[in-house]
Amino acid sequence: MRSLALFVGGILLGLAVQTGIAQTDRVINVNHVGITVSNFDEAMKFFKESMGFREAFTVRDEKTGQPTLAYVQVSRDSFIEVQPAGADRRPGISHLGLHVENIRATLARLAQHGVKVEEPRASRTNSVIANATGPDGIRMELSELGPESLQRKAMNSWK
Repeated sequence: MRSLALFVGGILLGLAVQTGIAQTDRVINVNHVGITVSNFDEAMKFFKESMGFREAFTVRDEKTGQPTLAYVQVSRDSFIEVQPAGADRRPGISHLGLHVENIRATLARLAQHGVKVEEPRASRTNSVIANATGPDGIRMELSELGPESLQRKAMNSWK
């Protein structure tokens, strides 16, 4: 009887581990849409005052103090990432931001399917990010949001 219980327990544990492994490469949700704007202050005023979104956080250049990006929060789990346009960034939609459970597992799965992926790196928001390129050159920024990421902190403070 004990052998049967151990056998069944082993099967159940194996299924649980396999299920956990299978889910680590999944996309949790669309976390943000990245846009570049010709007038950062005007865009932020529009999103905050006209649209009624809250400014979740702003990242500034360490030397100049100028904003390099800001997140405005649309709902608990969704944001608009606003960046100033520049010589290398024209105004418009720049990317889709996808929140992933495990960035390395997701990148491995995408690479197996022939998707062009970049190596993960630490971002200025304390998340781990990597780009993947979809059809027609559409950039998808994959983000693993740990507890210290600015996005996770904004999500946790949502009321």
